[in-house]
Parts: sequence; C-alpha cells; structure tokens
Amino acid sequence: MLRQAAVRVGTFVALPAAAGARIVSQVYFDLTRLIERLHRRYLDVIRAEIAHLGIEDINAVQSLILANISGDEITVRDLIKRGYYLGSNASYNIKKLVESGYLEQERSPHDRRSVRIRLSKKGLGLCERIQALQDRHAAALINGPGTTADLEKAVTALKRIERRWSDYIEFGPTDL
Repeated sequence: MLRQAAVRVGTFVALPAAAGARIVSQVYFDLTRLIERLHRRYLDVIRAEIAHLGIEDINAVQSLILANISGDEITVRDLIKRGYYLGSNASYNIKKLVESGYLEQERSPHDRRSVRIRLSKKGLGLCERIQALQDRHAAALINGPGTTADLEKAVTALKRIERRWSDYIEFGPTDL
C-alpha cells in the first residue's frame, strides 16, 4: 500500500506525510525497545565479565555505579542528579559498595547531612577492568563492519532522544 502511494523524487522515494509519520513512529518505537534491550544486554556483559574475574561480592548495576563515579568524589545526590539511578536504589547500592570495600564515604565538613563518596583502591581496580572490557568491545566494533563515524552518528541520535525526553520531563508536552 505504501509503495503505491510513494512518489519517486530524483533518487529518493517520497512517501505521503501520513505514511512517513507512521514509518518514523515505528522506527522510534523499535528504537526505544532496542535501548531497553541494549541496557539489559550490557548489564549481562558486565555480569559475565565480573563472573569471569571471579568477583562475587558485587553485581552488574553496582559495577556501573562505580564506573559512573570513576575518579570523582561526589555526593549521592549528584550521582542521582546525573540521571543514572533512582534515590532508593542508589542509596541501597552505595551502602553495599561501601560494605564490600569498593567505595569510601565521608560526611561533608560543611553539611553533616551530605555524604561524599569516592572509589576505594578496590573500586578503582574494578573500574580499570571494566574500562579494559569497554576498550576491547569498542575495538571489536571498529574492526568490524562499522566505522567510528557510525558510532558517532548513533551517539548523536541517542543524545537527541535523551534531550527530548529530558525536556518532556522538565517542561511537559510541547508541540514541535
């Protein structure tokens, strides 16, 4: 049906506006599902790596928390504000990471309610291993059929979606 309504314009095929909107809507739907699957699959990759390393006192989500803290010294509020975690999940996981020796925490001397966290030596060591894993996967992607430009385009598109969703949350529905 769409083929019958399509009109060839030079080397491109122009679809009627309604048909084009349906196709874009389907692509958007597929992309949102892919983002969710990729996140779960990435956690599986990290889970497999920490199992391969023989590490049993941390899970994949906690490993990602460490990677997102990296070399910074931040507050739990800042970690949540970065948009990675919900408050209750972050607090629970940070407590477990401190108990397992991956994080160190210290009350702020200026505001006793605020707690600053940073990676311990153990946490830094795991982050280095996770970074090595990421480097290996990035190299495999670049040495495969794709290019750096392909990855950069994907990142740009995903950042546009993130910005759109953030604006929706912050300002509500807007007509574009």
